[in-house]
Amino acid sequence: MAHDRAALLAGYPFTLDSFQERAIDALDAGQSVLVAAPTGSGKTVVAEYAVAKALATGRRAFYTTPIKALSNQKYADLCRRYGTDAVGLLTGDNAINGDAPVVVMTTEVLRNMVYGASGALDRLAWVVLDEVHFLQDTYRGPVWEEVIVHLRHDVGLVCLSATVSNAEELAEWMSTVRGPTAVIIEERRPVELQNLFMLDERSAERIHLLPTLVDGRPNPVAVRLDAEAVRGGQGRGAGRRRVSTPRRIEVVERLDEEGMLPAICFIFSRNGCTEAAEQLVNAHVRLTTPVERDRIREIVDERLSPIDDRDLAVLGYAKFLAGLEAGVAAHHAGMVPPFKETVEACFVEGLVKVVFATETLAVGINMPARTVVIEKLSKFTGEHHQFLTPGEYTQLTGRAGRRGIDTVGHAVVLWSPFVPFDQVAALASSRSFALRSAFRPTYNMAANLVRSYPADQAHHLLNLSFAQFQADREVVRIEARLERRQDQLAELRAAAASAFGDIDEYRRLLPRAERRSTAATGDVDGKAVDEALARLRPGDIVHVDGGRHSGRAVVLTTASRKGAGTKIRVITTNRVQLPLSAVDFAAPPSAVGRVELPTPFAPNRQGFQREVARLLGRARIGPGPGLTGRGPRRDEATSADHPVVADPDLPARLKAAAQADRVEREVVELRERVKKRSESLARRFDRVLRILGAWGYLDGWSLTPAGDRLARLFHESDLLVAETLERGLLDDLDPAVLAAVASVFVYEHRSPEPPPPPWFPTATARRRWEAISVLVQELHAVEDEAGLPLTRPPDPTFASVAFAWAAGETFADVVAEEELSGGDFVRTMKQLIDLLRQIGDVAPSERTRQSARQAADKVLRGVVAASSSLSLLP
Repeated sequence: MAHDRAALLAGYPFTLDSFQERAIDALDAGQSVLVAAPTGSGKTVVAEYAVAKALATGRRAFYTTPIKALSNQKYADLCRRYGTDAVGLLTGDNAINGDAPVVVMTTEVLRNMVYGASGALDRLAWVVLDEVHFLQDTYRGPVWEEVIVHLRHDVGLVCLSATVSNAEELAEWMSTVRGPTAVIIEERRPVELQNLFMLDERSAERIHLLPTLVDGRPNPVAVRLDAEAVRGGQGRGAGRRRVSTPRRIEVVERLDEEGMLPAICFIFSRNGCTEAAEQLVNAHVRLTTPVERDRIREIVDERLSPIDDRDLAVLGYAKFLAGLEAGVAAHHAGMVPPFKETVEACFVEGLVKVVFATETLAVGINMPARTVVIEKLSKFTGEHHQFLTPGEYTQLTGRAGRRGIDTVGHAVVLWSPFVPFDQVAALASSRSFALRSAFRPTYNMAANLVRSYPADQAHHLLNLSFAQFQADREVVRIEARLERRQDQLAELRAAAASAFGDIDEYRRLLPRAERRSTAATGDVDGKAVDEALARLRPGDIVHVDGGRHSGRAVVLTTASRKGAGTKIRVITTNRVQLPLSAVDFAAPPSAVGRVELPTPFAPNRQGFQREVARLLGRARIGPGPGLTGRGPRRDEATSADHPVVADPDLPARLKAAAQADRVEREVVELRERVKKRSESLARRFDRVLRILGAWGYLDGWSLTPAGDRLARLFHESDLLVAETLERGLLDDLDPAVLAAVASVFVYEHRSPEPPPPPWFPTATARRRWEAISVLVQELHAVEDEAGLPLTRPPDPTFASVAFAWAAGETFADVVAEEELSGGDFVRTMKQLIDLLRQIGDVAPSERTRQSARQAADKVLRGVVAASSSLSLLP
């Protein structure tokens, strides 16, 4: 065995670490392994050993990754090691040598193979699941669990993960569902990490660069400087002027002086990244030599030559090249892939010294630096600023220190008036990153389970999920927490009670402004409000307190977006439209009635709005509370008249009452969680099955032809797309118009500004959109009744762009008329191509299948094609 191992490991120019030896021992013993180790520690060696074992026995190995860029990179690595004939690649963009003994693919491709019982699995010996901690991703996470549960048990798994604090729990679950799984944990970084704190002090000759921790404790010098800044106030006080955040050019200059470049500076804003790079270029910062600039131009020419010169101009090529030649670049999702890949290639060769990047760079691709700089420890989610978690901090700083090059990596955090230094030190010393399952049954998953298994086995497999495993083990902790919260609630209610009167009655009389102030200070549970908001549906009647617009109103639209909360648009009896979000509510919202909205659903049309206002005026509503509570009439009492005003402890009682409300909501939630211990994922699966049966996708425990088509549709809005096809709403459309209508399922408007009115190329296309709008309301109604998450609503904002591009307009013309970055344009087009190709496979009508395939071909051109081609060639 030792000789065989030596042969399989031939070519590695270093001695294996202890954790790598332990993992390889487990593989040789026939066990699956979970390797949890820091970025850059050498987890890949374990995966490549499994690949070599498969090749040595004449069997196959699959290497899966969560993102296409990482698949491309791993394909190039394996080609260099085993040769191009032995390695294939399967992603949404590329299909190369798919019958090779070693195939790199995205995890979704493997999931689809498993459900389709593909013959490609016949000689499969090992599967590598890279970045397996992605199973906690809300939308894509279930894919990893589906593979782990459903893949044949004679196939060994090599799961690679970032450092997580509950790796043993994950490995225990894998052992339960697949057999013996060794957990290999390595906490030591291959390159020591030094946490540093940088701040500018007015009296100092240069900016401070201080160790964050001294002997494992917060640096007392940094504590003193930060405390003096706090004592000076956050406004115009002397302390604020004495200590400040260093300017970017000062940060780069200091890092350069200390020999700490190259560096990745994380800024949680695309515009911020671009502006930071331009700021250094405009300040005439130059970090490259003439020889390096010549090499940079060579790489740029190699990578960007497929893109038309006019498209390059629209993409800001001149500024991009100027930054690269200065040794400075941005890297974010708003850039087209060839631009990002050019930055990566230059950075890996040490040509670019400073990259300003969003946190997406922390995932996957091999791009380590000597130093990582984090400008702010909080990021804006779209609704509020959120402090970085220890896991996120570890993921970002994992890029600091290049193995074999650096002896020390540096993680530099800049001083901020909004983050106390003790929080910075706590984050630097914490390594807690618990993995939580995001598994839930989807319509497509349900269809594939029905197609592949008997009913009892399908339910059993769902109960084998990591989510169910975690739920069962957690119930004791939930019960203990519930007991503590109930005791706390009793204490708070006692503290809130007033001898002068009913405190809750007084709170209901408070003016809207005071209630909003209370919400802003955190006394209102924004999560509970947002969850209640999300339960509202178009047509629900609510009470609003909008000053002169107070009264009842009808919900016209709702929109929920990950990280941004829920927003609704309502219309009053006077046809006044109000956009509302969680900050507008003093209590969780509830509907007090309902009207049937006119069809077709066209909330932006005046005629539609007039009819809704008329229906509202005639509607009978219940007496229950509304969104924010109705304001008092002129003849009703006000808060100033209430006897509780005389209570000298009123402020403390109000605070206790608000805290009690929050704790009571948590008690209700905890009780529900305990109750749901018996309501397993299998029961939720049953609710999905009932919807599929009612809509004609199931006949007993068999798929109908429509159900078979649904089983082959892998999309976030799977049932909505399937039903759109079944109702013929994509039939009889030419390719460009079909692309426009299909785009409503892939685009999501993310700007805080309202989207422009949708534009469709033909009256038929507009009617199809209106029919899809009615369809999604039907689907939401049945999902709401079943207690299931609502399918993301379609968005018509991108339809005009999709049509123009599919019809042959130039990239410059299409993007110039839209507030759309090149990266967003390309990413949405690639998602549209993927959906069109699926429609081309499953649509009931042959003409529609043909039109969808033609549409996909028309969209795959120009900068989109250049961004889809394999650029990381071996």
